[in-house]
Amino acid sequence: MAKEPEKKSEQAGKWIGIGLALGVALGAALDNIGLGIALGLAIGVAIDRGRAGQN
Repeated sequence: MAKEPEKKSEQAGKWIGIGLALGVALGAALDNIGLGIALGLAIGVAIDRGRAGQN
């Protein structure tokens, strides 16, 4: 049985979450959580929108 492709609603925010998690890790490493959250969120949104434009 072939696997059905994921629906858009299931993928919504996946890259935002990944970017946010990486941003928090980066912020903790640099001792600046606020900057890490902002950068991670911005990167996650950019990747999410970029990939949405390809489909």
